[in-house]
Amino acid sequence: MRETLVIAEKPSVAATIAAALGATEKKDGYIKGNGYLVSWCVGHLVQLAEAAAYGEQYKKWSYDSLPILPQEWQYTVAADKGKQFKILKDLMHRADVSEVVNACDAGREGELIFRFVYEVAGCKKPMRRLWISSMEESAIKAGFASLKDGKAYDSLYSSALCRAKADWIVGINMTRLFSCLYGKTLNVGRVQTPTLKMLVDRDAAITTFRKEKYYHVRLSLSGVEAASAKIHAAEDAAALKAACEASQAVCVSVTREKKTIAPPKLFDLTSLQREANRIYGYTAKQSLDLAQALYEKKLLTYPRTDSSYLTDDMGDTAAGIAALLGGTLPFMQGAAFTPEIFRLLDSKKVPDHHAIIPTMELEKADLAALPESERNILTLAGARLLMACAEPHIFEAVTAVLSCAGQEFTAKGKTVLAAGWKDLERRFMATLKKKTDTEDDEGNALSLDVPPFTEGQTFDNPQAVVTEHFTTPPKPHNEASLLSAMERAGNEETDPDAERQGLGTPATRAAIIEKLVKGGFVERKGKQLIPTKSGTELVCVLPDVLTSPKLTADWENNLTQIAKGQADPDSFMTGIAEMTQGLVKTYPFLSDKEKERFKEEKPVIGKCPRCGANVYESKKNYYCSNRDCAFTMWKNDRFFEERKVAFSPKIAAALLKDGKTKVKKLYSPKTGKTYDGTILLVDTGGKYVNYRIAIQRDREVTQQA
Repeated sequence: MRETLVIAEKPSVAATIAAALGATEKKDGYIKGNGYLVSWCVGHLVQLAEAAAYGEQYKKWSYDSLPILPQEWQYTVAADKGKQFKILKDLMHRADVSEVVNACDAGREGELIFRFVYEVAGCKKPMRRLWISSMEESAIKAGFASLKDGKAYDSLYSSALCRAKADWIVGINMTRLFSCLYGKTLNVGRVQTPTLKMLVDRDAAITTFRKEKYYHVRLSLSGVEAASAKIHAAEDAAALKAACEASQAVCVSVTREKKTIAPPKLFDLTSLQREANRIYGYTAKQSLDLAQALYEKKLLTYPRTDSSYLTDDMGDTAAGIAALLGGTLPFMQGAAFTPEIFRLLDSKKVPDHHAIIPTMELEKADLAALPESERNILTLAGARLLMACAEPHIFEAVTAVLSCAGQEFTAKGKTVLAAGWKDLERRFMATLKKKTDTEDDEGNALSLDVPPFTEGQTFDNPQAVVTEHFTTPPKPHNEASLLSAMERAGNEETDPDAERQGLGTPATRAAIIEKLVKGGFVERKGKQLIPTKSGTELVCVLPDVLTSPKLTADWENNLTQIAKGQADPDSFMTGIAEMTQGLVKTYPFLSDKEKERFKEEKPVIGKCPRCGANVYESKKNYYCSNRDCAFTMWKNDRFFEERKVAFSPKIAAALLKDGKTKVKKLYSPKTGKTYDGTILLVDTGGKYVNYRIAIQRDREVTQQA
């Protein structure tokens, strides 16, 4: 019997596909049945090899070995994934396997993951492609009914391969170059470095901000307040207040403008991550992991998407899901709602995967059994679908302009004409356990008193007050605002047809943020993302070409053309090599002072009791920084070990400052008991430092050596 080998990206996805195909017999590393063998890659199973694979000279980092530009590229199987690769290779070469189906994620990276395995395993069998956006059984069966020839995606693979190789060349060479120059591991990457610069720029704007005081004069007119423009001098504001109270205010104009706020778009991954961060405080990585878990449970469509639309043929599906959500989500009880699905459909704006929405599997699911975090993400996606197909929010904005003492004063208000999707948003937000960060938008409030004025109306001697205000600095980036900035970065220079826009992809932006945090270049303070000293210094020393999103925009424009078969991959890679060679030649050496830029400042434990120099901590001791001084306190001193006390920096600091420190539960090797006592530093100037202990026992203080 001839078998079709299907290779998915993850075991959970493979299991879902196998169930849809009727393959139920579980084997070691694959599932068999109904003419199919369904296996998986476990993510990036095969990768580009590390630099050391290209020669002994690359095992150690040195400036002289740069640039590293492989002629024949080497590949490697992840150390912990060798068994699964062997299983896939054996399956590919089985005599009864007639063809291989690439069922990895439909997109550039999914193509790369499969092709690496296919190529390294030496498979020559016919290849076909599954391209789906939902793990529902109906979507899987429809996808298998319309499999495409794998060769139709060769250009997409070339684009993915160029991206991987270019990132390897720039990342490896620039990381080694600047790490060797400064004597510290400095991770440099095409995406993470411009992302870091955005954080550094925002931090600099906050640091250099100088707040300025300003004033408003406010008139109280028939219970409505009308405010002046900004006034920078207190005496000018006071003079205007006095003049107004002795004058007449005249309404010179009343304008009414009907405004419409369109419903929000459906979620792509980045907008889902932003909203989950704003409402629930989830990091981008947490949101992606939760959405992926829901996808694998068939409750949510494919999350790694950058589209906010559905395809034209999904109208009935979306209507059915909206109806289901209307009866499932508690905040929809009593809501007047007629979905307008047509607004969500546009196949031309769905490059790989459509927007993120719940699936009809929701009807069978026990939502109460889901972890709260998964339920939150599912509810968020459901609420967004309902809002997206609700009616627009319509209101009338009213602006009254009054003249008093030669100055203009403005009063504003609005009347809601149709709450539309804002009513659903209000209902949803009311169900949240805590208040969330609000975003400024013109229609945020559902009502605001309308000024009851008419043109020509007058007010004699109006009451006036002066209010004091200060300009405010920009806010530090949080994950929501940084994701937005990454999404927009370089877009004005990126071809509108490019597969990827902005910095990174919806699937990788979370990992980029985590990498910056893990590398010590960024730290989290609550929701805020703050660059560290090392992060700021790194941005300062790197050339603009590496810190600007323009490089990514240029790459994506080229990669898009390669994916369409309209550009030469070799020419692209030649350009990458030339750029890298040029950067290496630009930085041959640094001054001694510049080399110290990233040198870490060690925390001072205290002052040396012998010479007064700073005392620092090392792995084994506390030592005097004066090389001519022999003062050293060893952490493994027998005095502390016998008394079962860890010689901590806190204890060392107290001994250096006061010559003593109180310690609880000191073990006495003589009595076998524990006591509270005071450790005394007794330095006689010899090679080793001595300590004594004072223990209070029966109200008598005794000294022990």
